Amino acid sequence: MGGETQPGSGSRQRIDKWLFFTRMVKSRSLAQSHIQSGHVRINGERALQPSQTIKAGDKVELALERRDVVLIVKSGGKRRGPYEEARLLYEDLTPPPDEAKRLTPYEQAIRATGAGRPTKKDRRAIDRLISDED
Repeated sequence: MGGETQPGSGSRQRIDKWLFFTRMVKSRSLAQSHIQSGHVRINGERALQPSQTIKAGDKVELALERRDVVLIVKSGGKRRGPYEEARLLYEDLTPPPDEAKRLTPYEQAIRATGAGRPTKKDRRAIDRLISDED
């Protein structure tokens, strides 16, 4: 990781290196697997290879595990630095998540009636129904 530098900001840069330098992925090998599995689009077209190059002004769409990210490339990176430095490499156009989808921890813990495994009380009621039929 120490030898992974790139020339000035006006030049083109490999998409796997840029994703690594922007801290969107934890390693270049993860960036390469994202690209090869079709989770990265550059200017609306699917990135075919990790060696595909990007330049300032390109639009990068990245489908991560929990969210989709839309970024505009401001410049190529020189190294994988701290978050504050990485933020300068892109402009984030990701739409905010829908508030309707979010559930409170209480709502997540509650299950719908009849969903999942029966409770002990439910099991006893089922046993009573079965024994009454006999």
